[in-house]
Amino acid sequence: MSTVLITGASGGLGYEFAKLFARDRHNLVLVARSGDKLAQVATELQAFGVTVKTISLDLGQPPAPKFLFDQLQRDNTTIEILINNAGFGAYGAFAESDSRTSLDMVEVNIAALTALTRLALPGMVQRKRGRIMNVASTAGFQPGPLMAVYYATKAYVIMFSEAIANELKGSGITVTCLCPGATATNFAGRAKMEESRLFKLGAMKSRDVAIAGYKGMMAGKGLVIPGFLNKTVAMSVRFSPRKLVTAISRSLQEKAK
Repeated sequence: MSTVLITGASGGLGYEFAKLFARDRHNLVLVARSGDKLAQVATELQAFGVTVKTISLDLGQPPAPKFLFDQLQRDNTTIEILINNAGFGAYGAFAESDSRTSLDMVEVNIAALTALTRLALPGMVQRKRGRIMNVASTAGFQPGPLMAVYYATKAYVIMFSEAIANELKGSGITVTCLCPGATATNFAGRAKMEESRLFKLGAMKSRDVAIAGYKGMMAGKGLVIPGFLNKTVAMSVRFSPRKLVTAISRSLQEKAK
């Protein structure tokens, strides 16, 4: 029975991943800012007969990843599977944005994900087995006016994941990058973009996205893009003029009238 570390596990995709792993009898380490929500999730998932450890932690704080792994080491907890799911976005023109929010976004979406991956890998390499899933977004395939920092952070996650997947080829460790499109979670509410054309066009259910990511990771896939439309959009931007791609991206981000 392996142990899975899931960040952003108190709701949305993180919660759905936790249910999938618990169902398949994996022990869990769940991380999120809300200790109360984590406790509720833990109580629910323990019914599957697995061990659930919860750690309330703000990954926007630079010391958080090392603090987390130090605690796991003290508890003799070995992480075989890492799900870097925590992340958030913010809507609005960059020049008018809150600078602290933008920097926190970089800290959570990029720095914490990178640090946790680096902390988890040595043990996986030593054991010659392990799985990592980094949750990016179809946003990472193009620039995103009105969500410039968020789109840029997800581009980093895609490139980082593909690069280390190549480095780890043949090691027994797989790296999967999950790139959902619009998904029905609390992401849109926190980002204040519920009225954007993108979300008005419809969003996939978080459970369906999680299942696609779970199956893809277990199959050792490097890139998983759930949904036919999302796959089509992600691939099409690679062959379209960049100015056109950026203009379309902005149009989708703008508020629906």
